[in-house]
Amino acid sequence: MKSNKGITLIELLTVVAIVAILAAIAIPTYTNYMQRARRAEAKTALEQLRAAQEMFRAERGRYSTNLLQLVNSWGVHNVAGPPGNPDYSILLNSSTAIGFTAEAQPTTVRQIGDGSLFIDQDGTKTPPDKWRK
Repeated sequence: MKSNKGITLIELLTVVAIVAILAAIAIPTYTNYMQRARRAEAKTALEQLRAAQEMFRAERGRYSTNLLQLVNSWGVHNVAGPPGNPDYSILLNSSTAIGFTAEAQPTTVRQIGDGSLFIDQDGTKTPPDKWRK
């Protein structure tokens, strides 16, 4: 009898199916990981904004009502993410002499589903489930 060398169609289909299963598991996991990493940048930017507000308050006895002033004076970034295409905008939603609320608002399609992050003068972070992860 003559021996045939090579692979059969069944073997090829089996390998393709295994690769497809591995990709189906890996791609969503990677996407979730990257979304959390981009969220971490937004958290850092909000923490920097809060620290800058506290420095401003220590110096002047009140919180700043102007985000641009904090950006220029203390180097707070008003965006989180890569230059030219930030994933979040940092906003000073409400600010008075005695308190403020800041928001990291998603700006790209890949982060919109993640929702906004908030922090206030007391360090209260909402939504809590997004800050824990």
